[in-house]
Amino acid sequence: MTPARRDNDPDTADRATPVEIFFDLVFVLTITQLVATLEEHLDWTGLGRVILIFGLLWYLYSGYAWLTNHVPPRTATRKLLIFAGMAGFLITAVAIPDAFTGSGLLFGIGYLIVVTVHLGLFSQSSARAAVRRLAPYNLGAALLIIAAGLVTGPAVPALWAAAVFTQTALPYLLPGHSWLSAAASFHIRAPHFVERHSLLVIVTFGETVVAIGMGAPHDHLGFGTASAVVMALALPAALWWTYFTDTGPDETALDNADHGTRSRYAARVYILAHFVLLLGVIAAATGLHAVVSHPGDPAGWANALALSGGVALFLLAIADARRILGTGRRPGRLITAALVLATIPLGAVVAAALHLAVVIVLLAGMLLIDGHPRARRLGVART
Repeated sequence: MTPARRDNDPDTADRATPVEIFFDLVFVLTITQLVATLEEHLDWTGLGRVILIFGLLWYLYSGYAWLTNHVPPRTATRKLLIFAGMAGFLITAVAIPDAFTGSGLLFGIGYLIVVTVHLGLFSQSSARAAVRRLAPYNLGAALLIIAAGLVTGPAVPALWAAAVFTQTALPYLLPGHSWLSAAASFHIRAPHFVERHSLLVIVTFGETVVAIGMGAPHDHLGFGTASAVVMALALPAALWWTYFTDTGPDETALDNADHGTRSRYAARVYILAHFVLLLGVIAAATGLHAVVSHPGDPAGWANALALSGGVALFLLAIADARRILGTGRRPGRLITAALVLATIPLGAVVAAALHLAVVIVLLAGMLLIDGHPRARRLGVART
């Protein structure tokens, strides 16, 4: 188990510090920009760009949670360096709308700042051996993004894809030359680690609330619009309930694993599965905006797919996390995801509000079944 932090020990993380919570404010802007980008380009090309941008950024946002887990920002120097990383993330967030065109170089420079601060601070930790193996991949990805900002045409998405591949996939294909062979050097403190990622998930849920408010037609607010707004709030509430049902068991599973296994669990659940989970929330927020804007009208296939597809991705990621950590039964999440996808025609050709209502009913039913005593016993038996 993780030992309790000694008073004034700057190198042991127990719970999130105020500077880490302040750091998350940049993540708010990042998610807002990604949702706006997807809304403006709600097609496969737009989705592909959002996946590439968020793939790069989430890897390092999660990476900073790994960083502060090992190097808690309690000293003035560490706090200032975290602010420097925050500035880099802010630059990338501002550059998101035109990252594939006019502001790609700015994005790349911001990303290089993020990577440099991350590697510099992490080198002070007990995980420095693994960090040295991370350095070529992270720096290589940043340089590829800078290169993408200097060219035009088909080379831009190709360089972005190469950057994402270099940072997220290549270490797994070359395990002898990556952090995986030194995974045991990471000493993750489960309570802090789970809390940090939970806070980032809450920030993303907050964007769905923003989408609800921004989607409401302020020129003719009435009972119907108010009803749609309240109903729309039930979606992030249901997703919140679904996510935080698992945080306690997840923390226990991480805490009970040895250092090497814990690090691998953390990478698979909190980098990979959480990427899918948060991408789902971003997509669902895009669909919610359309529902609140015109609740009585069909939302169209793209918006309906964004709403249902986003919720389904969220549930699939939760199911995958349960599989990896062995913390609960998966069929309920998988079946609900399939049923949610089946509701897409309702939103596309009938009415957006009806579509949302059915999705919420399906999620509520899943949560009610979770709360049934027999379901809880089965969940315990599976773990």
